[in-house]
Amino acid sequence: MSDCPLSLPDGVERALARTPARVLVGRAGPAYRTATALQLRADHAAARDAVHAEIDLTRDFGSERIERFGLFEVRTRADSKAVYLRRPDLGRRLAPDSSEAMRANCPAGADLQVVVGDGLSATAVATQAPGLIDRLHAAAEARGWSFGRPFLVRYCRVGVLNEVGDLLAPDVLVLLIGERPGLATAESLSAYLAYRPRTGHTDADRNLVSNIHGRGVNPDEAAQRILALAERFREVGRSGVGIGERGSRALQTSERSALP
Repeated sequence: MSDCPLSLPDGVERALARTPARVLVGRAGPAYRTATALQLRADHAAARDAVHAEIDLTRDFGSERIERFGLFEVRTRADSKAVYLRRPDLGRRLAPDSSEAMRANCPAGADLQVVVGDGLSATAVATQAPGLIDRLHAAAEARGWSFGRPFLVRYCRVGVLNEVGDLLAPDVLVLLIGERPGLATAESLSAYLAYRPRTGHTDADRNLVSNIHGRGVNPDEAAQRILALAERFREVGRSGVGIGERGSRALQTSERSALP
């Protein structure tokens, strides 16, 4: 591609407006143009910052929301961000005092239990999770479901779902966790869902709504999809492989054949 500005067809211009991917950006000799190279460096810096940032409950969730939900914080056996990044296994286990805090503060057996994990992007959690908790709480109340007391797990990996399930025995557990940042956005959140998770469960026993951010799945849609999956779990008594969202090919094929 030459270094000269291009006159692109309308269809290509519309496609470029719908994606942050670096396509058709042109070049200067064998390299990116200066503006593209500088934006790439800025996006890489934002991704690194998101990984190393720390959640602050008051700053990121607000005192009113903390009081309304009784939000509190626990942590895994990783005692620092540096250890967390080097030892994923420690991020899947709760620290002993955190387990006791959960038992003391959270009612067991909730219909829907929401947990927030910082994961690999504190930026994503701060941006997406507060409003999503509000939406999930309102939707659970509208269905007459009990809503467990939500809390933050610092230095969290997805596998912590199992230990939380052992301790609190909710019907459906939802983990809102920061996704590994890419070079398009550092604000993308994932929602991992499991029906009655227990020690020994794997990714095959979980479902996922991912790419929750401004240019991906918006929070309203994410809340609707999460609650629809939770309803499906409770109908069929399981989650994971073979459980698709309504209208999806997964539901029409593998799940249908597995139902009693």
